[in-house]
Amino acid sequence: MASIPPAFSQCFPSPKTQEDNERDEEIYKSYDNVTSQLPILHHWPPFSLLHYQSCWIPNVLLPITMAIQSYFNPRPADILLVTNPKSGTTWLKALAFATLHRHTYSLSDHPLLTTTPHDCVPFLETLFSHRTIPHLNILPSPTIFTTHLPLPLLPKSVLSCRIVYLCREPKDTFVSLWSFNERMSISLSGATNRNEGFEFNKAFQLFSQGIAPFGPFWDHELGYWNGSLRRPEKVLFLRYEKMMEDPVNHLRRLAEFMGCPFSTEEQRDGVMEDLVGLCSFDKLSNLEVNKSAVNIDGETSKAPMAPNYYFRKGKVGDWVNHLSIEMAEKLDAITKEKLHGSGLSFETSTAASICASSQV
Repeated sequence: MASIPPAFSQCFPSPKTQEDNERDEEIYKSYDNVTSQLPILHHWPPFSLLHYQSCWIPNVLLPITMAIQSYFNPRPADILLVTNPKSGTTWLKALAFATLHRHTYSLSDHPLLTTTPHDCVPFLETLFSHRTIPHLNILPSPTIFTTHLPLPLLPKSVLSCRIVYLCREPKDTFVSLWSFNERMSISLSGATNRNEGFEFNKAFQLFSQGIAPFGPFWDHELGYWNGSLRRPEKVLFLRYEKMMEDPVNHLRRLAEFMGCPFSTEEQRDGVMEDLVGLCSFDKLSNLEVNKSAVNIDGETSKAPMAPNYYFRKGKVGDWVNHLSIEMAEKLDAITKEKLHGSGLSFETSTAASICASSQV
């Protein structure tokens, strides 16, 4: 169970009343009963996956997902960041937090220098993971939350707030996801040999079939893509690759959508460039708080996993170092088929040539 980020502890009154205890126990017991009856797959270590409402959810998160469906009721000013796992989540959290609170903190004394982005912007899955219903509406408005949940698994009330969705090219997403899960699997099992981790070819086969945490991958993307087409004022759809090419202009779009646009003076004075620098992969990954589980004040990080687990390479196109030409072409073909007619597409025509050139 992930610890509660300190800034959000106020959402959990202590001590709880007997009435609240009995209510929460009854709620989560009903979720456990549903969970025990669902199809389960054990091939995505370190967790098993449950098939729930056409999605694959890690078994430990299914009761949490059901609680979010029933009890997450965001306010209009709140902001929900959404990603498929390993699609730039940490970066998006940092950018959104720094942008929203830029008038509160200076660059030299910024929370992101001493606190992980996951403590600054919590996952809904973390806040609902304590078998109790958090009192989120006592938080300042707006508050930024994050989730990996597909749109159909969120309550309809979620469209009362603003949703920012960041998508990433599926080949890079897969490689990063496999690396993350393999590392977790080895760490949690106490294995000492990499060969005891998550076998790459097996993971690729499952991902290609749509079996992955919070998958299928393409359904996840399409849910928010279609939402952005229907309600562009409520759903902002961003692409990781495009943000990497031009982070400043994408930060401008993000700020406008969040309701805190950069002024002419801020743009002239380079505020956007400063925030992009603060939130860059090189900057964040080299901070001590993101290297270990202890921050500079000696306190243990409240992130769900060791902070350095969330920083791998942050590169576009790193899949060429892991996927064969055949694998790349297969995933490209599946992606083209799944997204056909939607208006959403990824650059897929150069997969074979890129793989070939990387092997010269």
